[in-house]
Amino acid sequence: MPPTGLPLSGDGRGTTLAWSGDPLLAAKFSVPAAPRHHVSRHRLLDRVGEGTHGPLTLVTGPAGAGKTALAAAWARDGEPPGPVAWLTLDTHDGAPGVFWSYVVEALGRVLPRLRDGITLPARPGGVGTSLLTRLAAATEHLPGPVVLVLDGFEKVAGRRVPAGLEFLLDHCGPLLRLVVTSRQDPLLPLHRYRAEDRLTEIRGTDLAFTLYEATALLRGHGLRPGEDVARALTRRTGGWAAGLRLCALALQRTGDPDGFARSFTGTEQAVSGYLLAEVLDALPPATAELLLRASVLDRLHPDLVNALTGRKDAEAVLAGLTHENAFVDPVPGTPWCRVHPLFTEVLRAQLRIRHPGLVPRLHARAARWLAGEGLITEALEHAAEAGDWQYGASVAVRHLLAGALFTAPGGERVERAFSRMPPSVPGAEPALLAAACRLARHDRAGCRERLAAAERHLSRGGTEPDPEAGLTHALLRLLCEPQADRHRTDRGTGPAEEAARAVAELMGRLPPERIRAHPEIEALRLHGLARAHLGHGRLADARRLCAEAAGACTTQESLPVQHMSLGLLALAESAAGALTSAEDHALRSLLIAGQDGGGPDGRAGAAFVALAAVACEQDDQEVAHRRLGQALASRDVQEDPLLAAEAAVLRSRLELARGRWGPALAVLPGPGAGDAPWPAQRLALARAAAALARGDHEAAVTAVHGTRAAGPAPLVALARAHLSAGRTDRSLRLLARAEDSPGLGLPDRVGIQLLRARAALLAGDRATAQHLLGRALDTARPELLRRPFRDCGPWLRHLLDGAGGTGPAHAHGAWLTARGDAEPPGPAQALSNRERDVLLCVQRMMSADEIADELSLSVNTVKTHLRSVYRKLSVSRRREAVERGRELHIL
Repeated sequence: MPPTGLPLSGDGRGTTLAWSGDPLLAAKFSVPAAPRHHVSRHRLLDRVGEGTHGPLTLVTGPAGAGKTALAAAWARDGEPPGPVAWLTLDTHDGAPGVFWSYVVEALGRVLPRLRDGITLPARPGGVGTSLLTRLAAATEHLPGPVVLVLDGFEKVAGRRVPAGLEFLLDHCGPLLRLVVTSRQDPLLPLHRYRAEDRLTEIRGTDLAFTLYEATALLRGHGLRPGEDVARALTRRTGGWAAGLRLCALALQRTGDPDGFARSFTGTEQAVSGYLLAEVLDALPPATAELLLRASVLDRLHPDLVNALTGRKDAEAVLAGLTHENAFVDPVPGTPWCRVHPLFTEVLRAQLRIRHPGLVPRLHARAARWLAGEGLITEALEHAAEAGDWQYGASVAVRHLLAGALFTAPGGERVERAFSRMPPSVPGAEPALLAAACRLARHDRAGCRERLAAAERHLSRGGTEPDPEAGLTHALLRLLCEPQADRHRTDRGTGPAEEAARAVAELMGRLPPERIRAHPEIEALRLHGLARAHLGHGRLADARRLCAEAAGACTTQESLPVQHMSLGLLALAESAAGALTSAEDHALRSLLIAGQDGGGPDGRAGAAFVALAAVACEQDDQEVAHRRLGQALASRDVQEDPLLAAEAAVLRSRLELARGRWGPALAVLPGPGAGDAPWPAQRLALARAAAALARGDHEAAVTAVHGTRAAGPAPLVALARAHLSAGRTDRSLRLLARAEDSPGLGLPDRVGIQLLRARAALLAGDRATAQHLLGRALDTARPELLRRPFRDCGPWLRHLLDGAGGTGPAHAHGAWLTARGDAEPPGPAQALSNRERDVLLCVQRMMSADEIADELSLSVNTVKTHLRSVYRKLSVSRRREAVERGRELHIL
């Protein structure tokens, strides 16, 4: 029989356990050495230090989280309040007798007198009350604080050791401090310790490496990662210490750190062996199998896991894994939990290896459970992974997802999942969902193609389609903006209005509660109709409908439609000259989207284009260029013909503001661009302005005649071209027609008044010209509309100055001239052949007499030609005439 009840030796060398004769392992009492490339984490060292002012500090986290490294670093490099007794636990220390023998020895090594009168346990499986009582009593007479570190407490199985530890904590003296590291919470009354403020906790989320710490770790391995590399690895590993170290070792072996950081596969391969050995293989086989099958999910719900596995105990299993920090974390406040992304990928790889062919069936089961719970976005993603396209499409249409595809946060996820659906999948629902996905990518041609296929399916059999399918079809037709009506110029919008009426009628056939649950449908109906009206140049109707669409957005989910509608409203207002309101609505649009610097959803284009237009109209070139750059960076401007056309017009105007008519013409797409009359008209008028700037009046007239929409703007542009060509009477007749046109916007009203002022000046009626200029200034002043004045050229400056700057127009235009901007070259009238010959002679620095001899003309005739040249080029001196002629390529 082995001896019992023998005391421990006093020097700690050769100490034996009384009941076995085996020596205590000295290595278990040594503080682990610092690993290579250790990163000192002062924020955590300070928390451990603060915790040791109280009785218990608990450090928990998953395998490889850095628990031991933190406690050891604190013991070595921190500022412990007293001696540190270290004990590394293993699976053989679960017996109470073994555990407490090691605890007494660990404390005795730093406080030898503590062991006086304390006997070892009589047997490995139990500990008498005497030992714990004597140990607790001994701690009451400590000379100062002492810290006991129990590292790896999860290896101590059962309740008996934690019960003894609870007894010690409740009865020990105030100078004993305990630090426990564990993968899971020990079976101690932690809730009571929290309430009594006796517990400091450092959890897995606290142990996660920050970006700064991860960068330091990588540099410790001899790497010099860029911030993008460090950020990608930190995000992918979740700051998991072991994962970062393994990735650092893998990075040392690869010659492409940037490629490794971008590759999730590389990170997974670096850590898979560790996760398999330390986590998955350490689980009971049934639990491991549950995790394998549940790995097809991004988040786990007990009932969903039961549906995938056919079990009934998923809730208990998941709770146990969460408690054990087995890389399964709860989602606070919900029954859901998540598996660490890297562990998920390892599980998925093992699932494919161990159960080939099972993955699609698991995804299909998940899709049906999620759809039954109303989690439609996730259901559709799993249906796509299962290749069950028809089921997924039917769910999407039945739940009226077409509108949510453009508005709901999960819309991009659905579009991404179903963009892989083969076009050969039969049925109306797959065609409708494919059309919605294409429209979400601004692929209107693809949308129309799939809508045509859906219509063929819907019309078969002679039965009326379900209201959901019919509503989805009508809404997509409206938003896709059919081209069948592109040449219409009457008050209707053809198919767009028909589709809008169909949407309203089908909404009335569905239960009101379902429609109330989808306010984005009515908002999109109004938005689509507004866009159709804007495409036809009916700005007043477009503005009214945009405002109604924004007002119809009453839920968080419909805010994207409000954002888009306000942006479109701002665009229509900027075109009409309501610049103050346009700027306000554009900024509100960006505020709602939270993306003043550019939007993640790529739909900020209308707001940015409107802001660029406002700045351009108010002649703030710097802001206009900046806002236009933001617009061109938005995905919808690149892919939406209406927005692309307006952005091109603004680019052309900004080039003209610099006096560069060549680039102004080059940035415009050729005739025929634009899929609706209004953008086509805007492009044509921009081409006319560029042609007029270079002095080609006939090209300007031709460009205007090529427009496809009615309204005052083409009449004003034609009047400007004819006036510049010297055809004043025709210009005035056109201006009279423009003034009688409905929908006359502020830029056109100001333009008409300026053209009439110039015509009066050309007729020698300076007083009338001054009066008309004053009216134009008063009209433009409320909106600070400056562009029409800057486009006029030098004649305006001379008229504005009046007699020494005291004329009535000068008083009206103080707001215009206070900026001190230089006037750009204005449009030019065509020179006759003889006038061009005279200008060529002026370029050669010839006098009037010399020109008369050269051209066989009288001196008076030469002077008459010179005055005509000055008038047509809007200059007053020879040098200005030559410079202007060079700019217009006349010379």
